Amino acid sequence: QVQPKESGGGLVQAGGSLMLSCAASGRTTIVYAMAWFRRAPGEDREFVAAISSSGSTTIYADSVKGRFTIPRDNNENTAYLQMDSLKPEDKAVYYCAAGGVNTIHLSEGCFYDCWGQGTQVAVSR
Repeated sequence: QVQPKESGGGLVQAGGSLMLSCAASGRTTIVYAMAWFRRAPGEDREFVAAISSSGSTTIYADSVKGRFTIPRDNNENTAYLQMDSLKPEDKAVYYCAAGGVNTIHLSEGCFYDCWGQGTQVAVSR
């Protein structure tokens, strides 16, 4: 298995940008699909974005479409979440997930085996 580790969280003003990184350590000879989920205070975990193992397929939650992108660098076993035009409602703990997930299930958290500890993102008005 692989162990994802997030970094890059912090405080940003509304309208600003932030980039999260997810570095995968462990069994990196296998390339996994990777995704970002988030949990806001008092809310359930929700899907944000995902990218297939090949990088050919990306999907986004409607709430972030057009503002967030999820590139990956397989040479570095790292996925990113570039967040632009941030809104106060984007405030949450962001989690990276990795797994051997079929493309049709990329947005479904239950299909991911490996999860990071999370990184906090706060957006001020």
